[in-house]
Amino acid sequence: MPNDAAVLVVEDDPHIAELVSMCLTGAGYRVRVTASGANALELSRQERPRLVVLDIGLPGDLDGLEVCRRLRARDELPVLFLTARDAEVDRVVGLELGADDYVTKPFSPRELLARVRAILRRSEPAPRESPTTFSLGEVEVDTGRHEARRCGTPVPLTTREFDLLVYLAENQGLVLSRRQLLDGVWGGSWVGDERTVDVHVGQLRKKLGPDLPLATVWGVGYRLG
Repeated sequence: MPNDAAVLVVEDDPHIAELVSMCLTGAGYRVRVTASGANALELSRQERPRLVVLDIGLPGDLDGLEVCRRLRARDELPVLFLTARDAEVDRVVGLELGADDYVTKPFSPRELLARVRAILRRSEPAPRESPTTFSLGEVEVDTGRHEARRCGTPVPLTTREFDLLVYLAENQGLVLSRRQLLDGVWGGSWVGDERTVDVHVGQLRKKLGPDLPLATVWGVGYRLG
């Protein structure tokens, strides 16, 4: 992953915006900053950044959750929520909208940079010796096209959702714990609530429906197939 990737920072607090910008610029990323949700949507359309660092508590009609919702309706641009809200409901809603991760204020610049790097690394298509297609009932997972299809129709998934689906498909028939899924998909250095896995599994079920043979093994984890 080249360090000159463009990052759009959407933050209305000028001090925090400057801190985030300095942190990312110092690491070699190209940074654009805006305090407006509407302007963020326009900049993301015009400049196609690799990542959006998005504050939830933006002023006006377009808060961060609504900006994320509109971004997700348009494309699969990775989103990292930067938020003073530490309530579980805010984290869950953000993840359900398709955010890739979140950092809670006050935050460590080192942690922010680590999470930005991890998201950008995951958003790069993983090199594979040969494309693989998994058949899961009426659902197909095509790693070559980076595409999931339901009854032949492509279904848009976030990068993290697709990676989770591929990891489950690569381990069909095995019961995988939340910790195993976090290590395999999010990486062993990821820190956060294990229920993040539950949110992403819920999104896969919502998008791919009952045609996806993904079972919950209570007290243990999940099994595909």
